[in-house]
Amino acid sequence: MSSKPYQISRNVDPKGLLIGWGIIGVWFISLFFLLQLEINWTSPLTYLAVMVQMHLYTGLFITAHDAMHGVVSSNKTLNKLTGWIAATLFSFNNYGKLFPKHHEHHRHVATDDDPDYHPSGNFWIWYLSFIRQYVTIWQILLMAITFNILKLWISTENLILFWMLPAVLSTFQLFYFGTFLPHRGENQNIHHSSTQSKNHLWAFLSCYFFGYHYEHHDSPGTPWWRLWKVKENQVS
Repeated sequence: MSSKPYQISRNVDPKGLLIGWGIIGVWFISLFFLLQLEINWTSPLTYLAVMVQMHLYTGLFITAHDAMHGVVSSNKTLNKLTGWIAATLFSFNNYGKLFPKHHEHHRHVATDDDPDYHPSGNFWIWYLSFIRQYVTIWQILLMAITFNILKLWISTENLILFWMLPAVLSTFQLFYFGTFLPHRGENQNIHHSSTQSKNHLWAFLSCYFFGYHYEHHDSPGTPWWRLWKVKENQVS
């Protein structure tokens, strides 16, 4: 795979912050209303709400990810603050722990030194290895404490269905489309990454364009919302 010459603006201001904080804001507003919702277990809208909230959780992680590449804002303080907040809202993920591991992934893709990779190629073994790299006991304790405080005012069912379950489902979405599919098997290109076929709607719905994974590794300084432009300029 090679690239055509292309020109994509490197300037992300102020759009990067508007998009990042837009995702944070929509996630918060959606969660606020869903936690007060009277659950109707027979309504398909209930399950659609879970999926939408899952996608918004994925957006939180993608925002933190973009901050790790410095493409939320050219202002380093605002960039890091946005990444830190987005990561924390996603079940108390530690931005400081995520940052070096993600850059290790970019330096050592699909090798023994890649924290995101597992040579077995087995979905469940790889997923559990992936989770162990990032989930800490402190994160679990903070989630448990927060859950027990929130349930003083919010129903347990709403907390589980709209706060906890979408976060867990999002880890599968991120892992499957952003790690497992792109890096499984033998990829002989320079980035050891495969990529989704061009379909911008599906690429956004599946994982904020991160199925265009070769393109991300080829242009890590491109924010998620411009990855489709990189895809447009890729040829086999």
